[in-house]
Amino acid sequence: MMNLEEKTISSKEIYKGKVVHLFEDSVLLQNDKEATREWIEHPGGVCVLAITDEGKVVMVRQYRYAHKAVFLEIPAGKLEPGEDPKLCGIRELEEETGYVAESFEFFAKMIPTPAYVGEVIHIYIARGLRKTAQRLDPDEFLQVEEIPFDEAVKLALDGEITDAKTLVALLKAKVGNN
Repeated sequence: MMNLEEKTISSKEIYKGKVVHLFEDSVLLQNDKEATREWIEHPGGVCVLAITDEGKVVMVRQYRYAHKAVFLEIPAGKLEPGEDPKLCGIRELEEETGYVAESFEFFAKMIPTPAYVGEVIHIYIARGLRKTAQRLDPDEFLQVEEIPFDEAVKLALDGEITDAKTLVALLKAKVGNN
């Protein structure tokens, strides 16, 4: 089997922000030539496929600045350094939607953009939902919606849901009959 790994020769931080850090690395390729790799370090995130007892998916509509558009997504959030993904998911579900779950289980892991972002998203499935109170961050504005599971899957298949983490969670749940 061919060795496909690249060896890091040097790494230079280009930008350090609140969410992302941009690096420019020099790497040694398999053919002993050097190349440059730009990549983004991201702390990762969590998303939650929360399903009510009636079979509805708890979703949020939220404006996403990078795309200048409103997206229909499952609840999600960024991991804090060293934070347990499950605890992050439990926190984000209640903060964004006002729901807590009796059952909160790891469901999948996805890497949204492996070519240049180090982000990993942990996907959980939540059931046995109970309504509490929504606690949005001061700069967070979203609308909570409950959509029948099969309708949400149809929206995903029809291209009306385009958010990657939501697509993966919905379609994996549909195929796995969760």
